[in-house]
Amino acid sequence: MKNSAVSTIEHYINGNLTNTVGGGQQPVFNPATGEISANVVLASDADVQTAVAAAKAAAPAWAEMAPLKRARILFKFKDLIERHHNDLAAAITREHGKVFSDAKGEVTRGLEVVEFACGVPQLLKTQFSDNIGGGIDNWNLRQPLGVTAGITPFNFPFMVPMWMAPVALATGNTFILKPSERDPSPSLMVAELLHQAGLPDGVFNVLQGDKRAVDGLLQHPDIKAVSFVGSTPIAEYIYQAGAARKGSYPLRVQALGGAKNHLVVMPDANLEQAVDALIGAAYGSAGERCMAISVAVAVGSVADKLVAALIPRVKSLKVKNGMESDAEMGPVVSAAHKAKIEGYIEAGIKSGAKLLVDGRGLTVDGHSNGFFLGGCLFDNVTPEMTIYQEEIFGPVLCVVRVPDFSAALDLINAHEFGNGVALFTSDGNTAREFSRRVEIGMVGINVPIPVPMAWHSFGGWKRSMFGDTHAYGEEGIKFYTRYKSIMQRWPESISKGAEFAMPTSK
Repeated sequence: MKNSAVSTIEHYINGNLTNTVGGGQQPVFNPATGEISANVVLASDADVQTAVAAAKAAAPAWAEMAPLKRARILFKFKDLIERHHNDLAAAITREHGKVFSDAKGEVTRGLEVVEFACGVPQLLKTQFSDNIGGGIDNWNLRQPLGVTAGITPFNFPFMVPMWMAPVALATGNTFILKPSERDPSPSLMVAELLHQAGLPDGVFNVLQGDKRAVDGLLQHPDIKAVSFVGSTPIAEYIYQAGAARKGSYPLRVQALGGAKNHLVVMPDANLEQAVDALIGAAYGSAGERCMAISVAVAVGSVADKLVAALIPRVKSLKVKNGMESDAEMGPVVSAAHKAKIEGYIEAGIKSGAKLLVDGRGLTVDGHSNGFFLGGCLFDNVTPEMTIYQEEIFGPVLCVVRVPDFSAALDLINAHEFGNGVALFTSDGNTAREFSRRVEIGMVGINVPIPVPMAWHSFGGWKRSMFGDTHAYGEEGIKFYTRYKSIMQRWPESISKGAEFAMPTSK
C-alpha cells in the first residue's frame, strides 16, 4: 500500500542535503501500516567519493581545534537532543516500529554517550615522566586518525550512531555515517542538530545507501577506521576487508556482530522477577535487539513453573502501533523480516520443539497491512536445533531445560556467540562463579539486559565481536586515536660524543 505523500530522504554531505540518485532509490516503510513513507536515495560510487573528499578536507582544521572547543559544540548538541527528544523518538517509531517509550529510552542511551564525549579534554589527558635520565623527558599523546566511518543497523537508528560519532568527533576525527536504509530519517535529524550546534561543514556527513556504499567506504584509502554493528556474517566481512586492505595505513575495524543471549533461571531465583525480566528482554522492541534474551535456560526443578508462568504473559502481550500509549510491542521492521522470523518458527516446529504460544497470524485493528507478529514461546528446545543455534532477531523465546548449573554454563560456553548473558539467582556464590566462568562479553546478575553505561564499553566475545576494542567509553577513545610516545631533551643536557650503547635510564 502506498502513501500519496512520499518524501525523499537524501545524503548530507559538507553541510548540505544532496540527492544525486546515482545509485537509485528504495522505499522506506511505516511498519505499523505497511505504507511507503519515503524513498531513500542510495549512494553511487561518485557519492562515496564526494563524502570522503568533504570529510578529508575538513579533517585538518577539526583535528587542530582544541579539545575543549570541540567539547563545547558537543555540549550544544546534547542540549539540542534534549529539546528534540520526543521528535527523535517519534521518527524512530515511525520507521522502525518499536513502541514510543522504548524509542525514548533509545534516545536517552544515545544521549549518555554524547555526555561522556563532552568530557574529552579529560579523556585525552595522557602521561608525563620527568627526567627519565640524562635530561630526557618522556610523554605520550593520543591523536586523531583522520576520516572515520560508521555503518549502523536498523534496530537502533539513533543510539548506535551515537556510540560512534560523538567519540570520533570529540577526539578530532571527521565522520561519515552510513545508516540502515530501512530507517534513515534519524540520521538526518542528527546532522541537522550537529549543524545547529556549530559543527563545521564536512566534519559529519551522512551517506545513505546499501552494500555498494559500504564497499565504497571499506575500499577508500582515505578512510582510516570503520565501526560496524550488525549481523555476524557482515561483521566478519567488514573485518576481513579491513585486514585485506593494503597500503601505508591499513583500515582499523571495530565490528560488532550477532548474538544468542541466554537468561539462566536457577531454582532459588525469584520466579516473578525472572518472568518479568524474560518478558521485557525477549519481547521488547519485538526482539529486534542485539541484547535481547532469546533463550531461557531453566535449571532443574524450576522449568515447569517457569514455563507455566510465561505462557499467559506471552499470550497477553499488547501488540499495537508503537505510538499508542499502552503498547508493549510494535511491529517488526519489514515484511521480509517478518517472513524470515516465521520461517524460523516453522523450522522450530519441524525440528521437534514445542510451540506453546504461536504469534503468527496476528492482525491489529486498523493496521491490517502492518508487519505485526505476536509473541512466540517454544519449549523443549535442544542445542542442535536451528532456532537455538541462529539469531532469529524477532519476538521468539526458546526454553532450554538443563539439569544443573554446570550444564547451563557448558551450554552457554559452547555457543558460537558471546554477546550478552544473564543469571537470575539468590545465591552469591553461584553468581560469582557464573560471572568468572561464563565466556561472554557482557554479563548481568539479576539484570536481564546488561548494556554497559556510556563510561564503560560495549562488546561481546567469540563471533559476536571482531576487532580489539569495544564500542564507546574509554575503549572508544582508544579506537578513534593513535598512540604516540615522545622523548625530548635540550642541547644543554646532551653530553659530548656519540653514544653507541643502548640508551638506558642513568
